[in-house]
Amino acid sequence: MALTVGFDLDMTLLDTRPGIKATYDALSALTGVAIDSDLVVTRLGPPLEREIANWFPAEVVAETATLYRGLYREYALPGTLVLPGAGESLAAVRAAGGRVAVVTGKYEPNARLQLDHVGLVVDVLVGDTWAETKGDALREHGATVYVGDHYGDIRGARAAGAVAVAVATGPYTAAELRDAGADVVLDDLTAFPDWLAAHLDRG
Repeated sequence: MALTVGFDLDMTLLDTRPGIKATYDALSALTGVAIDSDLVVTRLGPPLEREIANWFPAEVVAETATLYRGLYREYALPGTLVLPGAGESLAAVRAAGGRVAVVTGKYEPNARLQLDHVGLVVDVLVGDTWAETKGDALREHGATVYVGDHYGDIRGARAAGAVAVAVATGPYTAAELRDAGADVVLDDLTAFPDWLAAHLDRG
């Protein structure tokens, strides 16, 4: 089977914090609900509805999430930053004859817009996943490695039987990611191409 490597999106391939902050600020202005957007961007990863529920009553969470997703297209894309090593990591997978799968908790149409906006080309995109449901998507597409920044990404890799590669570019330190069960911990994606080459040589 051909090599498939999965990557998370937010804080793994892309620094989406500026755009997410701008979107929450716009949501706050539109709804009149106070939202601490600086706090929000420190805990990216879990499903959107979980964050929205911290600020809005349960009965309006679903409709507010829909409103947020619409605002995201206007406010989030301009602030997107490609994290160091992201492009080189995707290129390393392809140079090894592999496919790149992005498996993310983000609403899939917005994830596609964001990838297109920064010019990152992937072979597979699966959105709206979290933790063990990421594992379902990884298994479906035959991914044997999954790279992410969050405890939920480690859980997803474990659920898929994939190598859990963690990057310390998100909310957790390298030590915390290691303690959470990551098989490999990298400071950031700049170290991934060399790790992948060594991993494939061992395999």
